[in-house]
Amino acid sequence: MTDGIINTHKASFEKVMEHYVHDLSSVRTGRANPAILNTVMVESYGSKMSIEHVASVTVSDARTLTISPWDKGQLQAIDKAIQMANLGFNPSNDGQVLRITLPALNEERRKEMVKSVGQIAEKARIGIRNVREDIIKEMKRAEGDGKISKDDLTGGQKKLQEIVDKYNEEIKKHADSKEKEVMTV
Repeated sequence: MTDGIINTHKASFEKVMEHYVHDLSSVRTGRANPAILNTVMVESYGSKMSIEHVASVTVSDARTLTISPWDKGQLQAIDKAIQMANLGFNPSNDGQVLRITLPALNEERRKEMVKSVGQIAEKARIGIRNVREDIIKEMKRAEGDGKISKDDLTGGQKKLQEIVDKYNEEIKKHADSKEKEVMTV
């Protein structure tokens, strides 16, 4: 019974991890990465869309991103959206494409990025804990209703903690990897 309760919440754990990996990809490292523009929302035809829905973003060289809008009329809107996103750089517009040259990260900026990675990881750990709490409440409710025994509850909580520890380990692994990438000059 406890396995069933845990399995019904597996998607919630995965959603937390998916969100975490997405947020982590938007943290800037020393190299150009199109994912740093994931948070940019462009006003396009009366609605807000993410940048990948209105343009292709490619890496020209180690520190340059090239943004080619599918509709050249959207060039100004994309330019404005990038500046409004306050990512710390301004695109240059040549009438056909936007180019973003990423400034080299200094030591202070790298440390800020590492701190940001830590905050994103902590948010993910909190998300995992919240899912764990929901499962524990559901298990205790099942015990109160007489559907599972006290021993089943204890065993289920132990198994749940092993799963939570595995997710926390994965969060730490991703964060360490990203921190190393940020600090690499």
